[in-house]
Amino acid sequence: MFLASILLSTIFGYLLGSIPLAALISKRSGINIFETGNGLPGASNVMHTVGRIPAGFVLLGDLVKGAMAVLISRYLGLDEPWFVIPAAAAVFGHWRSLFTGFKGGDGLATLGGATIAMFPVLGSISITLGILVSLGGQRLPYTSLMGIVICYPTLIALIITYGGDTSMALGIAAVSILVLTHALIGHKRRRNENQWQDNLDDALATK
Repeated sequence: MFLASILLSTIFGYLLGSIPLAALISKRSGINIFETGNGLPGASNVMHTVGRIPAGFVLLGDLVKGAMAVLISRYLGLDEPWFVIPAAAAVFGHWRSLFTGFKGGDGLATLGGATIAMFPVLGSISITLGILVSLGGQRLPYTSLMGIVICYPTLIALIITYGGDTSMALGIAAVSILVLTHALIGHKRRRNENQWQDNLDDALATK
């Protein structure tokens, strides 16, 4: 029964994470989110290329995807700290969506939704702090990623101070490190691709 719960929770988590909300919402405005802005199907890119209201729906929907992955796993009989597995599956689904040819975004909001579902009060405080830090550093590079650096150490500190499942907090913090690493690698790859394209354009322009 336990293995069945793990398997079903992982499958549901991945499928929920795979729902390409940014791509679907952007498509209604005639925009292919993978070919505009930074090419990522996330709320930030939607805000810059489609608009604030569509971006709000994307952000809310991605949060719900992560939260539902945890809530469904609880309904299927999974217990703490195993919620980390469907949460990670939802993030992976956002990275490699089944419905977009395995293309996806960073998964920050999906991870945030899962965190709030695991720790409704302390998770919400930590996520809010991370958002405030990100907003405060809008002029700096990788602003959205700065929130992770603040959020999850804060969550662990709050769990240790006020009580909670420390192993689950450490588990979701480990997933946050994977999200951060994945995002940084992706940003570096896109920067190199853009540099290569710029160099090619410059070379063609001189001919």
